[in-house]
Amino acid sequence: MSLSIQGHNHYSAYYLRKIDGSLRKEAVQLAKDADWGGQILSIDDEYRWAGTHDPKIVITTSRDPSTKLKVFSKELRLIFPNAQRLNRGHYDVKQLVQACRANDVTDFILLTETRGKPDGMVVCHLPFGPTAYFSMSNVVMRHDVPDREPMSEQYPHLIFHNLNNKLGNRIASILKYLFPVPKQSSKRIMTFANNDDFISFRHHTYTLTNGGEIELKEVGPRFELRRKINITLISNTVCYIFYINSIYFVTILLIF
Repeated sequence: MSLSIQGHNHYSAYYLRKIDGSLRKEAVQLAKDADWGGQILSIDDEYRWAGTHDPKIVITTSRDPSTKLKVFSKELRLIFPNAQRLNRGHYDVKQLVQACRANDVTDFILLTETRGKPDGMVVCHLPFGPTAYFSMSNVVMRHDVPDREPMSEQYPHLIFHNLNNKLGNRIASILKYLFPVPKQSSKRIMTFANNDDFISFRHHTYTLTNGGEIELKEVGPRFELRRKINITLISNTVCYIFYINSIYFVTILLIF
C-alpha cells in the first residue's frame, strides 16, 4: 500500500507483513532484545553533550504561512530561549537544514498548518537527528488566554508527567534539550503532561503567597501534541518513522 505525501512529488511505501507462526516467539524475543538497540552507550547518545552548551534553535513554518501560523511561530520563539524565527521564503527543507548545520544550530523546528490552523511541529536535532513529528491540536494563542501574565524571559523549569517508559523518556529527551538549564530562582514553569498518548503543553509563572502557598498564573500559549518519532534527519532520502501509541508500534519506510 502506497502512502502519498501531499504537496510533494514523493512516494512512500508502507510495509506490514504477517510473521510466520513458527517464528513469532523468536520475533517477540528479538524485539525485546533490541529494545531501541539494547544498552545505549554514550557514543550512541545524540544528546550526550546537552547541558554543556545552551541550545541554539531555528523556528520556521511551512511555505506561504497564514497570519495565525506566523503569530504562533512568534509565540513559540518566546517559549524556547535562544530561539530565532526564520521566514521560510522559497527554501526547501534540505537547504534550511544544511544552513542550520553550517551555523552550529542544535535544533530545527518546522511548524505546519491545515486551513489556517497550526496542526504540526517537527523537531529535528542536529547534526544527525533524531527527528520528532508531533501532530498538534487545541491550539490556544496567547491573546486568547484570559488574564494572561506577561511573557517572562527567564529560563523555565520543566515538568514531564507520565512519560516514564523508554519511549516516553525518548520523547522527553527531545523536548527537554530544547531548553537551557534554568536558574534555581526562575519563576517560569513549562509542563508536558501525557494522557492517553496526547501531551498537553502548559506555560505558567508562579508566585509565593504570604501563606507560603504557590499561586500559578497561565502565560500561554497552550496546545496538545500527539507523538511520533523519526530516527534520522528530515532531509534524508530514506527514513524510518515510528508511529507511537500505547497499543501499536508501526514502522513506516519513507522513500523520497
